[in-house]
Amino acid sequence: MFKPSFLISARSVMLILLTSLLVCQSATAKTYKIATVSPDGLGWMKKMRAGVKRINKLTEGRVKIKIYPGGVQGDDYTVLRKMRIGQLHGGVITASSLTRYYPDLQIYNLPLQFRNSEEVDYVRDRMDERIINGLYDNGMVSFNLFETGFAYLMTQSPVRSVRDLQNVKAWVPDGDPISAKLMQSFGVSPIPLPIVDVLAGLQTGLIDAVIVPPNAALALQWHNQVSYVTNLPLVYIYSMMAMDKKSFNSMTTEDQAVVRKVLNGVFSQVDADNRVENIDAYKALLTQGIKEVEPDLNKMEVWQSQAEQSVENLVRDGSLTQESLDLLRKYLAAVRSTVADQTGE
Repeated sequence: MFKPSFLISARSVMLILLTSLLVCQSATAKTYKIATVSPDGLGWMKKMRAGVKRINKLTEGRVKIKIYPGGVQGDDYTVLRKMRIGQLHGGVITASSLTRYYPDLQIYNLPLQFRNSEEVDYVRDRMDERIINGLYDNGMVSFNLFETGFAYLMTQSPVRSVRDLQNVKAWVPDGDPISAKLMQSFGVSPIPLPIVDVLAGLQTGLIDAVIVPPNAALALQWHNQVSYVTNLPLVYIYSMMAMDKKSFNSMTTEDQAVVRKVLNGVFSQVDADNRVENIDAYKALLTQGIKEVEPDLNKMEVWQSQAEQSVENLVRDGSLTQESLDLLRKYLAAVRSTVADQTGE
């Protein structure tokens, strides 16, 4: 039977439109590769994976995120190099590895600046956005910063004073000149290693000291190679998920908003969880036989003096701006004044 040409044409048009729609949806879907040195199975990784699934659902498959855990893509600096050449799109990394993009993000990592978590919270409420914006202006999109924790000196021989510290073979992250400078200011000759080689370094005696949050020491199994922990929170460590701005901007504006909302929520929860977990992890270190060493209180002025000198050196050589340091000191003075008024001290 003869079929009117307009019917054939209508069916053809519908088929073409449907095919075009499917092709368009496929073309806009993209898998973003994100790497981290953290082992799989940790609490924060489970939250991250749940967030990734939610992003996939809310964007109807347009944004897929594949996570490479456990250092399979290399340490933080290797991850950043792979991001620059397009092999990866982002990483969950320690803030210190990003100093080439925005040096002032190390403002929280300066030695012996924070006395407690209350001071950390007060300062971060006022300076986190400055760090996030600084990274964005230099090509990196980051989400809510999250606490890794106060880092403690863990060693194979007891360290109570700066003089004791000068006798250790201390690890610093390979490719992190700022950490090396800080250690050198204490009279220590640092030994740079990729994070994936630290365990072997401890086992072979190449290094005998690490400065690390308790939770990280347990997760990376470094605690099995040390005997002492000095009860002095030397530095505050934080991390973030950072994405190359070009990769992030390849998403639609709507999908970017979804990704930001979901991941900011994930990392806010991780931020809170890590604080509790680090308190528990410190206790776990002691129950597993690591001996707690109290610093010599009569020598605390030496610790503080060396720390302040290291900070001034960073400003002097241009590794840190005076503006960020002044802000930090302003907020620390404010929170300490508030506490003093409340306690009557």
